[in-house]
Amino acid sequence: MLSTMQDVPLTVARILTHGSTVHSGSTAATWNGTAADRRSYAEVGARAAQLAHALRDELGVTGDQRVATLMWNNTGHLEAYLAIPAMGAVLHTLNLRLPAHQLAYIINHAADQVILVDSTLLPLLAPVLPHLAPTLRHIVVAGPGDRSPLDGFPGTVHGYEELIADRPTAYPWAADLDERTAAALCYTSGTTGDPKGVVYSHRSIYLHCLQVIAADSFGITARDTALPVVPMFHVNAWGIPHAAFMSGTHLLLPDRFLQPEPLARMIAAERPTVGAAVPTIWAGLLDELDHRPYDTSSLRMVVIGGSACPPSLMRAFEERHDIRVVHAWGMTETSPLGSFGTVPGGLTPDQEWPYRITQGRFPASVEARLTGPDGSRMEHDGASAGELEVRGPWIAGAYYGGAGQDPVRPDDKFSEDGWLRTGDVGTITPDGYLTLTDRAKDVIKSGGEWISSVELEGFLMAHPDVVEAAVVAVPDERWGERPLATVVLREGATADFAELRDFLGEHVAKWQLPERWTLIPEVPKTSVGKFDKKVIRKRHADGELDVTTL
Repeated sequence: MLSTMQDVPLTVARILTHGSTVHSGSTAATWNGTAADRRSYAEVGARAAQLAHALRDELGVTGDQRVATLMWNNTGHLEAYLAIPAMGAVLHTLNLRLPAHQLAYIINHAADQVILVDSTLLPLLAPVLPHLAPTLRHIVVAGPGDRSPLDGFPGTVHGYEELIADRPTAYPWAADLDERTAAALCYTSGTTGDPKGVVYSHRSIYLHCLQVIAADSFGITARDTALPVVPMFHVNAWGIPHAAFMSGTHLLLPDRFLQPEPLARMIAAERPTVGAAVPTIWAGLLDELDHRPYDTSSLRMVVIGGSACPPSLMRAFEERHDIRVVHAWGMTETSPLGSFGTVPGGLTPDQEWPYRITQGRFPASVEARLTGPDGSRMEHDGASAGELEVRGPWIAGAYYGGAGQDPVRPDDKFSEDGWLRTGDVGTITPDGYLTLTDRAKDVIKSGGEWISSVELEGFLMAHPDVVEAAVVAVPDERWGERPLATVVLREGATADFAELRDFLGEHVAKWQLPERWTLIPEVPKTSVGKFDKKVIRKRHADGELDVTTL
């Protein structure tokens, strides 16, 4: 027996139409360094229609061709986020922090036909151009500035404003498009091997939006202003731009002003209620707030994802600035919302902390399981650790194989029955709370026992003299592997390695304490702001680190 419900496709076009009409008065503001340039959602929708007409009539994008963006978080990028998938094409966001050879690889692999680029990023794009396939026919430059870096490009260069000027402000959006067709394409950050493409469907984006605006997640409404510091070039900016258009949430977009001081001034001036970024961004902002006065009272919540947030950072924001930090977990392959750190009701603040320092609880649409090294299923008892595997309607089941190629399902990334192997090791409680103890590739295997590098880092960064700390496994003749602690100290710090080791010994077993220590000026980061531990391991192997043994 079938239902009697209407079968209406869940598409980005419906999100665009709803946001630009029902929530026409909501605004998207781009920070320009001193103030915000604001557009209503009605204006954003009208300009998205003009962009769609230009792409179709002028640039020949008539089907599911890939249209790439190399842009900061701004309203121009928001227009592309909406227009490209809503017209039936595929939005391909380019990670502006990838090295040139990887940027060239993903542009060619996706067979991009058009690139929209902010003028400030032309020097980054120029070195890539000689390595691009002839499938790229057009480059559209947003913003004023010197376009000479594009000299020699064999295709056509357009100005964004000139291209969309005088075009119709209404468009026959593909609202009845098959909801399972591609809407957006994002590549993993490619820390090992070539980046892998994840293709999001209209359906997955729509359903993910419903989760983002749910009360047990971001819970954003038309009364909120969301500040996605997380880049729009990576994992759909955690789904916030599309979800904001669905719910009428105002958007505050930081453009290229991502440093602690301009972020603090932006928050004080524009008063967002919700923010989202990786831990390194919030750690920098905390240091700025600790040293200079800003009014951040508008923020009811900041969400941290991408990597584990040290509990000390969460407590510092709350105790010193009355800002609640909430953990979330996800990855490119999960759209990215996999779990969110809401806590059960009826608890005191002290009773909440054991829940808050987890990665949160899985929503109904994400199924999770833990797998042991031998492939066995681990209990969800909060103690048995295993590799996390997930599945659900916004979880990838394969990687993009390239134009005209079949999807790719590597055995190390997908199980035989189709679950995504996340590469994260952790535990799950009976009521669905996830605690990640490490990445499978980063866990330290010492004398047959596992040591969590993430746990050691979190405790080290709780020391008042430590800005950042990264712990990696290094070879050891007796134990196989032992931890090496790399530490960034605050200016004027007095703590030495013995003091840091004693401090760490207050929190972990003695056998887990690192014997090897080194100071570094900064922990190397990946293109999305995560600690890049493979760089530290290589520096150690090459003898570049000055290591002290205690």
